[in-house]
Amino acid sequence: MTISTHNGSTQDDPAAWLRLMDTPGVGPVTARALLSAFGLPGAVFCAGFDALHHVVPSPIARALAGPVPDSTLALIEATLAWLQLPGNHLLTLADAAYPRLLLEIADPPPLLYLKGRLDLLTRPALAVVGSRNASAQGVANAEHFSQALSDAGLTIVSGLALGIDAAAHRGGLRGFGSTIAVIGTGIDLVYPYSNRVLAGLIAEQGCIVSEYALATPALPANFPRRNRLISGLARAVLVIEAAARSGSLITARMAGEQGRDVFAIPGSIHSALAKGCHALIKQGAKLVESADDVLVELQLPAAAVSAESIPDPDPVPALDAELQALLVALGHDPVDVDGLAQRASQDAAGVMGRLLTLELNGLVERLPGGLFQRTHKAHH
Repeated sequence: MTISTHNGSTQDDPAAWLRLMDTPGVGPVTARALLSAFGLPGAVFCAGFDALHHVVPSPIARALAGPVPDSTLALIEATLAWLQLPGNHLLTLADAAYPRLLLEIADPPPLLYLKGRLDLLTRPALAVVGSRNASAQGVANAEHFSQALSDAGLTIVSGLALGIDAAAHRGGLRGFGSTIAVIGTGIDLVYPYSNRVLAGLIAEQGCIVSEYALATPALPANFPRRNRLISGLARAVLVIEAAARSGSLITARMAGEQGRDVFAIPGSIHSALAKGCHALIKQGAKLVESADDVLVELQLPAAAVSAESIPDPDPVPALDAELQALLVALGHDPVDVDGLAQRASQDAAGVMGRLLTLELNGLVERLPGGLFQRTHKAHH
């Protein structure tokens, strides 16, 4: 297969874009400097070492002016073959279809690899993010809010991580607005692998987005970096459960820098997973208790179904008097076994056995530190 990697015309050549972004030392900032100086990538490769050296350091200029490495040729060939598959797309900064909202951020990626529905990139969107180690209550909130907001027409954007992200995608897929997953690997990989079925559904019914070349592995530095695209594609960010040092707070900070609204769902003052949300609210994030709170702030019509009114698919089992009394004593905050036993006037051994029964029925969840908390299901 012969691949053109540069030409003297102004034609938008995907191979030239791929070669530019695979050049050592060329990231989004350097690429934009080169494009600003010379035009499209084809013109960059025709510029010659001396002209290039006025814009970039000599090692980069030498690489751009020299022959195309075999590894780059192989990447270009693999990517062009990937583009022949149904539903696969490559957008450049020069494409009319490039998301307008991303053009507004400080660091838009020169290349976007996409799998699925391009139309979702032009729809009003909300980013929903939160803890990977979410509580059952947090997962339920993420699914219910995301479905209600998707039903109201918002596309749900998240990062395909475990916990809140995956729940947000599931909720988004169930609504009209669907969902966009922004990933931190090459688009031909799924990370974490346990989300491969969900990723397949998003590729069919939503859209997967990456700025990274094919076969780029799950490098730790790539995930905080992709967060600017999660917030950048959305009109606002909703944070559902975040510890004090959560990566979700990076997304929220970037959203603020990009001029996006930030929303946060509060939690118990005793829950470590509420600390990040409470910190955001103290810093000016809008406290959210229902899907309609988000829609009102974004000046969109109220949701046809509020997050709180979505029925739980599993009926709450009938409980005997002791289990019912223990559930009432548990209240809404996390508590340890001894504290609950004292509160319910029951012995600790009996309380432990009843908590296990409630946990098996999905009414109580076990938290780190020996604490227990009611689930969303227990509120119905």
